[in-house]
Amino acid sequence: MTRGHPHETARDVMHPGAECIGAHETLDRAAQLMRNMNVGALPVCGPDERVTGIITDRDIVVKCIASGHDPSRTTAGELAGGLVFVTPDTSVDETLTLMEQHQIKRVPVLSDNRIVGMITEADLAKHLPDDKLAEFLHHVYARS
Repeated sequence: MTRGHPHETARDVMHPGAECIGAHETLDRAAQLMRNMNVGALPVCGPDERVTGIITDRDIVVKCIASGHDPSRTTAGELAGGLVFVTPDTSVDETLTLMEQHQIKRVPVLSDNRIVGMITEADLAKHLPDDKLAEFLHHVYARS
């Protein structure tokens, strides 16, 4: 399935400058950062600045607050989910396939396990033809 220019890579569609939250930081701090940066997910980094996972606003609500845990006492590292990522040279087609397979709406772009950018639905909306974006969204949301 062709989805756009065949030579486009993750580097072409990502937004650079994504910031990590330290694995030792609390979830209330993660929520504050998400609010301040107007994002719904943060990569989680260890002390060596290497990405170890990702945390979403939904994770904080469902896995922490709704489960009766205190976000001021739970760390991002405790809640960080499995890491699905792409590299800057991953094709857009491969990136979309990976996101569809894992039913994720955001994916970090890593180089040497360090964050160099993020790809979100909004980034895809700017770069994909409408029919391809609709197809992607159908795959991510329809299989809930």
